[in-house]
Amino acid sequence: MPNHHVVGAGEAEKGYEATQYGYDKQTITTEEPFVHGAATVGEATGRGGDTHRGLKSRHIQFLALGGAIGTGLFVGSGAILALVGPAPLFMAYLAMMIVVWNVMNNLAEIVTYLPMKGITIPYFVKRFVDPSLAFAVGWNYWYAYAILVAAEATAGAILLDYWETPVHSAVWITIFLVIILFLNIVAVGIFGEAEFWFASIKFITIMGLIIVGFTIMLGGSPNSQGRLGFRYWNEPGAFKPYLTGGGGGRFLAFWTAFVRAGFAFITSPELIALSAGETIEPRRNIPKAAGRFVWRLAIFYGFGSFIIGVIVPSDDPQLLSPSSNASASPFVIGIQRAGIGGLNHAINAAVLTSAWSAGNAFLFSGSRVLYGMALNGDAPKVFGKTNRNGVPWVAVLATWTVGLLSYLNISSTGAQVFTWFSNISTISGFIAWIVVMITYIRFRKAMIYNNMLDQLPYRTKFQPYAVWVVLVVVSLLTITNGFGVFANGNWDVSDFLAAYITIPIFLVLYIGHKIWFRTPFCIKIQNVDVMSGKREMDELCANDISGAPVPKNVFQKIWFWIA
Repeated sequence: MPNHHVVGAGEAEKGYEATQYGYDKQTITTEEPFVHGAATVGEATGRGGDTHRGLKSRHIQFLALGGAIGTGLFVGSGAILALVGPAPLFMAYLAMMIVVWNVMNNLAEIVTYLPMKGITIPYFVKRFVDPSLAFAVGWNYWYAYAILVAAEATAGAILLDYWETPVHSAVWITIFLVIILFLNIVAVGIFGEAEFWFASIKFITIMGLIIVGFTIMLGGSPNSQGRLGFRYWNEPGAFKPYLTGGGGGRFLAFWTAFVRAGFAFITSPELIALSAGETIEPRRNIPKAAGRFVWRLAIFYGFGSFIIGVIVPSDDPQLLSPSSNASASPFVIGIQRAGIGGLNHAINAAVLTSAWSAGNAFLFSGSRVLYGMALNGDAPKVFGKTNRNGVPWVAVLATWTVGLLSYLNISSTGAQVFTWFSNISTISGFIAWIVVMITYIRFRKAMIYNNMLDQLPYRTKFQPYAVWVVLVVVSLLTITNGFGVFANGNWDVSDFLAAYITIPIFLVLYIGHKIWFRTPFCIKIQNVDVMSGKREMDELCANDISGAPVPKNVFQKIWFWIA
């Protein structure tokens, strides 16, 4: 029988049996963490204002890709190439795309089913799994997004220093942070429009670089290096064994590339999920964005990582540059080796807009996570406040404030700070993905228990088998992400802490909440609520599919496919 529950203040969190209910509220004091007969989380909890639906299809599609395509591909891929060679680099990005594809599908199924205003991933964890896990993953998500804002601001300053301007790095960091604060504090539609144009520059740049790369590979270089083909896969070689020789060294080379590739993708599929509550026609636009997300990643990261390994040898000394600007970009190095000049400045400018775009997206996502936790009672109520444009401005300011850590760049080398930030945010993202997949498994089981699986408006292939396989893989990545520090002669305390410090912090949050509130291991499947809010969302989204615009000519067909 479909699960309708109205529960007392502590009952939902403690997993007690609850009575059946309809959509009419009964004389119970509180109904957290579920939505009962309400169309928004804020309306149900009474702990904050509501956001506005101002994001169009093109906004959310480019928002997710804008967050995924950043300095990791343009710059960070060069360090992976120098460490392990072209084959592990290419295979690692392909393998990570499979992980991202699964996480994106898991989230898309859930948020398309219940695209309520105010929803966040911690909200669904609290509703389908366990309040303590939701508390821990919520602060983990917020921390990761806030740190990534600082990381992108640091990257922006490094990229601007490439032109050796007389302006101090602190000025560039300030300009970077002020602009993304402005774009996030005004209406969400303006944020979405800015992200669309930021991301467009990145897409045009990466497509141009891929085309130039293929031209160089096939012999179109203006100098005498000739047709490259797979020259550098033969010499210095496709693999650079890591830590040991033979097959074991080649496997470890792939595995370390797999871990490092995580930074390029981390928290990117969540961007679509977090925007669902502010998206116009969510049951049409969320599946559309999710379905195209991985294919576009395959084009950009698949071809991009392949081209990098073809046009630059893994032993090129420029790849070891301590900088994180165009001088260390494998695309710039490969183009310069081909005798093509002048593009390094254009690429540096494109990477700069990439950092700005990613920082903009991460501030949006971090603020929405904090806002959602305030609605659920896992963060102070003040963070649930919204302005007249539906922007959770207090949450935006709090998340932005963490970005001030980027001023550490003034007293330390930018590359060191950027590496430290990236390592910490990577492991936070892996932990978050594990929780996302556990939540999806629980959601799917609850839908099956209530005989409602066929009522999902969006279903993806290979489930639930894909989620279990990827869950095991990401768990292994989390545990082994810092395995290199345990090798003889590689021990470094700072590297060890960067690789693993997030795990005990997460466990302290989880166990501490569980002891304080005495919550059980998880909510029983028969008590998981998959009905509350469904009727309201069915009514809201009744015309999402039928109301889709019809292209009138070939140009509109192309545009509707892109955006």
